[in-house]
Amino acid sequence: MIPTPHISLENKDLIAKTVLMPGDPLRAKFIADTFLTNVVEINSVRNMLGYTGYYGKKKVTVMGSGMGMPSIGIYSYELYKFYDVENIIRVGSCGAYSPELKLYDVLLVEKAYSESSYAKTMGVSNRKLLNATKVLNNRLIKASEKLNIPLRKTIIHSSDVFYRMNPDEFKDIYQKYGAEAVEMESFALFANARALNKRAACILTVSDSLVTHEATTAEERQNAFTKMMEVALNSL
Repeated sequence: MIPTPHISLENKDLIAKTVLMPGDPLRAKFIADTFLTNVVEINSVRNMLGYTGYYGKKKVTVMGSGMGMPSIGIYSYELYKFYDVENIIRVGSCGAYSPELKLYDVLLVEKAYSESSYAKTMGVSNRKLLNATKVLNNRLIKASEKLNIPLRKTIIHSSDVFYRMNPDEFKDIYQKYGAEAVEMESFALFANARALNKRAACILTVSDSLVTHEATTAEERQNAFTKMMEVALNSL
């Protein structure tokens, strides 16, 4: 079923088997412009720009997912199901729940906790914790060691809500589930991978802290989180 309702491509060959998926389409453009060669631009129906090119000899696609689980849920499902993508690595930003985390720390997600009903509604799982794919995480670990870029393996919180009425709820989530940081997409990505027998991973950069209230700028989040990008690309 291609083109799909959300990706206007008729040629599957324009999509690589591995997709790097930032939330922000501008981050996707930055990765393509900075790291890839022989780049072909891919336009999707909903303007989530994507790019396919080469990192060395490895073909890779970079495509924005949009914000939140419904958005990444749609794009990643269609890539897995209809465009024969095997691996999706989310490269995103997160807010720190743990006082140990500092701005620009790079996290490797082992599990995503969520209150979301995404996996249950989809018919995949009633669990509130979903795992990343171990084989992809191992590749990311090896790439980080090669590049001498520290990775912190952790549990994160995938939230449906950015603005909570009780902003201190994160303290309970941190204590109960060990979730050291928060973002809004990984749980749905992991659910889709589980549903379709594909592989998914998530590597994140700390953009702000709910503990210290430090924060990076929008421009920094778009252009300066290069360490996680290098790790993801070197894991191909």
